[in-house]
Amino acid sequence: MLRDPVVAIAGVTGAVGREFIATLNKRGFPVKKLKALASSRSAGQTLGFRGETITIEELREDSFGGVDIALFSAGSSVSRKFSPSAVKAGAVVIDNSSAFRMDPNVPLAVPEINGRRIAEHKGIIAVPNCSAITALMPLWPIHQKNRIKRMIISTYQAASGAGAAAMEELVASTRANLAGESFTPTVLPHPYAFNVFNHDTRIDPETGYNEEETKVIKETHKIFEDDRIAIGITCVRVPVLRAHSQAITFECEKPISESEVRRLLTNAPGVKVVDDRVRNYFPMPIEASGQDDVLVGRIRRDLSDPSGHSISLFVSADQLLKGAALNAIQIAELLPERVAA
Repeated sequence: MLRDPVVAIAGVTGAVGREFIATLNKRGFPVKKLKALASSRSAGQTLGFRGETITIEELREDSFGGVDIALFSAGSSVSRKFSPSAVKAGAVVIDNSSAFRMDPNVPLAVPEINGRRIAEHKGIIAVPNCSAITALMPLWPIHQKNRIKRMIISTYQAASGAGAAAMEELVASTRANLAGESFTPTVLPHPYAFNVFNHDTRIDPETGYNEEETKVIKETHKIFEDDRIAIGITCVRVPVLRAHSQAITFECEKPISESEVRRLLTNAPGVKVVDDRVRNYFPMPIEASGQDDVLVGRIRRDLSDPSGHSISLFVSADQLLKGAALNAIQIAELLPERVAA
């Protein structure tokens, strides 16, 4: 780990930005100085950090002098605009947006899976899509022992994936619905309270897949370093505040049993097995919220595959933590000390 780095957070007032602050504190990450950066609308506001009052500064191209680590969570356009300036100033950028994920020169890192790639960075390290992280954390230990050749995923994605404003819209629309009042959505394209709808990213008119689905497919191939994996995925938004859930069925090259999957997942870092058939107790977003681990359960043989090569399971993970801020801080913890000035 870097020794007492100067850390900048770009997008500090957003949902992930706030989790950056909380996660730095929770993990006792050493910070010599914190720079809080946001848009001009938030400049001049203050926040507390380890007993100090930090004044939020406007994010500018000259904001990164003396910064060792720059944590970005302000959208892909902001990352593309300001990350080069941060790198030029000597900072290592850890970016939560999609801006650099598929750049062959940028590591796309989940520390528990491919942490070795972090040291290969050329100034920028990308945090994968939250849905990709949620799926791949429990699949990786299985893939290492018995290659996964095909996976079918259905996601149930929380409001937090669309930012703090979407979380606020879910709360406000739910209150209005319960009160019998009308509510017009302004953040998301459809009514959110008591509703489920296709993920709010652009649909490819040729394939019918939305951008979230395409991200998971491409990022899985890059992280697992295996373009041969066949992936089918459907991403939807559900009225949950901050934890994503997924139903996953995967097919391995060799037969695999429920007991083997449980054994592999029980010993996997960052994964917690919640699989009680007697009590009908399995992963739930309400319990995944605030947890660092990815919860996994409903582990069972896929009855549609009589060959015994396939398993189905259900996972939940906090989108703001392992799906974003926590993964970024874990990456920062693995940066070699020599990077610091």
